Amino acid sequence: MILETKRLILRDFYKEDWIKVHHYCSDEEVTKYTYWGPNSEDQTREFINKNIGSQRIVPRTNYELAVIDKSNNELIGNCCINVDGSNAEIGYCISKNYWGCGYATEVSKALLSYGFKELGIQRIYATCRPENLRSARVMEKIGMKKEGHIRDHFYTRNRWYDSYLYSIIKLDFED
Repeated sequence: MILETKRLILRDFYKEDWIKVHHYCSDEEVTKYTYWGPNSEDQTREFINKNIGSQRIVPRTNYELAVIDKSNNELIGNCCINVDGSNAEIGYCISKNYWGCGYATEVSKALLSYGFKELGIQRIYATCRPENLRSARVMEKIGMKKEGHIRDHFYTRNRWYDSYLYSIIKLDFED
């Protein structure tokens, strides 16, 4: 599985990717708003192995992809599109060394295009913590509409967290 944008390659994970992934997945600042992390080395290896295993499932419904910067061939993050019937959820995580460069927006647009055009999805959604203003801006930039505030959406780090829910439907998607 490979998707290409102007500056990025989104591809399936390889076993040796765990080292680069661990660099940002073990970072407290990067994982501040996630339901996982900061990861131990074993947790990062498990993440990679699980996703390599899902690459072989037919029909494939979970696409967890490495984000590669074309300019230097560096793995700078990961993204996903997970299919559930006619709906799909997208997500992204970018190394903080690459924040503020528009990579999350570029990744998300590629995922929307793939979901609507190749997978035939009707509605694509994403969530973020209310405090994660950068992620909310990404969702708004790619045309998603805020649908609501989900209270006590997920439990991690010994407490419940709220989420904002954003979505876009095929009819509203502009490539």
